[in-house]
Amino acid sequence: MPTDRPNVAELVEAVREFLTDHVGPNVEGQLAFHTRVAVNALAIVERTLAQGGAMDEAELLRLKELLHQDGNLEEMNAALARAIRAGEMDDQRAELLAHLRLTAADKIALANPRYLTPRG
Repeated sequence: MPTDRPNVAELVEAVREFLTDHVGPNVEGQLAFHTRVAVNALAIVERTLAQGGAMDEAELLRLKELLHQDGNLEEMNAALARAIRAGEMDDQRAELLAHLRLTAADKIALANPRYLTPRG
C-alpha cells in the first residue's frame, strides 16, 4: 500500500467529513437521504480499513483450528460450509457456534457498531 499522504484512510475520512459537515446540512429530501447513505458507506470503509485485516486474520485462525486444515479465508469458509452440510461439525457444536458468533460480531462491528450496544 502506498505511503504517500494523504493515505486511503485519510482520503475517505475527508470525503465523509465533507459530506457530513457541508453537504448534509444543506440538502433536503432524497438528496439528504442519499448523503446519509454515502456517509454511512464511507464510515464502513473507514472501519474496514482500520479493523478488517485483523478481523480476517482472526477468522482464518479460528477456521484453521476448527477444521484442522489450511487455506485462505475464502477456501476455509467454503470448507466450513461443506462440513456443516455434510454433518461433519455436529460433534463440535460449541466451537462452531463460538466461531460463528465472533465472526458475526466482527461483521456487525464493521457495518454498524451501534448494533452491538445493548439498549436500555
